[in-house]
Amino acid sequence: MHALIRLKNPFIIFFYTHNDMQILQLSTTVPTNRYSTEEMVEAFPCNLPDSVKQNVFNLGVSERCLISPIVSTRKHETLISEKPLVNLCLKASQDTLEKADLSAKDVGYFIATYDACPFVCPGLSHLLIRKLGFNQYIKHVNLQGMACASFTKALELAGDHLAMNPDDNVLLCTSGVNSYWLNNQLWGLGEVMGIRQIRMIKEKSKQQMELRKWIATMEFFLFGDGVASCVVARQGNGLSVNRVANVTNLREKDYLAGYARIATLNEPFKFGFHSHLDKGIPELGVEYITQAVEKLLGKNAETLLKTVKKWAVHTGSRKILNLIAEHYGVQPEGLEESHDILMRSGNLSGASLPFILEKIISDNRFSKGDIALMLGYGWGFSASACLLEFK
Repeated sequence: MHALIRLKNPFIIFFYTHNDMQILQLSTTVPTNRYSTEEMVEAFPCNLPDSVKQNVFNLGVSERCLISPIVSTRKHETLISEKPLVNLCLKASQDTLEKADLSAKDVGYFIATYDACPFVCPGLSHLLIRKLGFNQYIKHVNLQGMACASFTKALELAGDHLAMNPDDNVLLCTSGVNSYWLNNQLWGLGEVMGIRQIRMIKEKSKQQMELRKWIATMEFFLFGDGVASCVVARQGNGLSVNRVANVTNLREKDYLAGYARIATLNEPFKFGFHSHLDKGIPELGVEYITQAVEKLLGKNAETLLKTVKKWAVHTGSRKILNLIAEHYGVQPEGLEESHDILMRSGNLSGASLPFILEKIISDNRFSKGDIALMLGYGWGFSASACLLEFK
């Protein structure tokens, strides 16, 4: 069943799906370059004030893996190689197929989700389909720009395909590799100011530049790199995807709370990169998640929430996880996997949810009928909620 519900506000669209499908297998992988937060502070291109260091440690990330070493010696334009990303995606996807006892011939649809890739065009799926052994006619799609809610959107697309092709298997590959964007912003910085100092700057343009540098610093320490893959089907022994609900743009300009965009420079062949994280994102995330959960669970929300055994919540930051726990009255053990992935891997954007889900499945014992709730939110601005049942 697939229904589209339109509300009076033209900027609110809820999609509601009911999918009878199973997540048969799930695999994750990370790069070999692992850094502690302390090591990254030492390697940072300038000395950080104590107030900024405290901001960094408050994010809740102790270590993370990055696809490229953090020390940059580039002094001229260099094309970024796609090979490390492709290899990570291949490792996760091949491991998933092997665990599921499937081959490329058994897959009817391939979905690649990502935000950053060395190739703007063609997309990530184009780089992977032949290396994974698919033929040239495989149905595939690139899902780019869905950010931290991309995994649930990919599940929704897989469910739509399986409704029409019930005997198929669908392979999902979710890249959370964003350091391509975030790390190269910082080299050459002379200084980074604390928020209080930035607020005291009277010149608007200078204040905006210093705030941009502070945000780029937080992103450098918050995000890690990783790739997850899973295979889903209508039949099999797996984790049942019961329902998915999405919400986006409650207000017309909410998308400006968080974004990555390019700018032109007055030089041939050169582009600039801008990213932004609004200070109101934690509260905005809770608001959007509340809307998605209410749509997902309907009139039975209060009762069903009491039955949730595990919560898989996107690793935005420690503050966001704490706000959601407080909002729903979630006990610490209900969110321990989300906190653990954040601490050990950082914010993995769209890949964070499958990373958390894999840890939940591997670390816990479940009985038939146990319920897990998966929540994603972020740039767009959007949120998604997914109800999972252990069968």
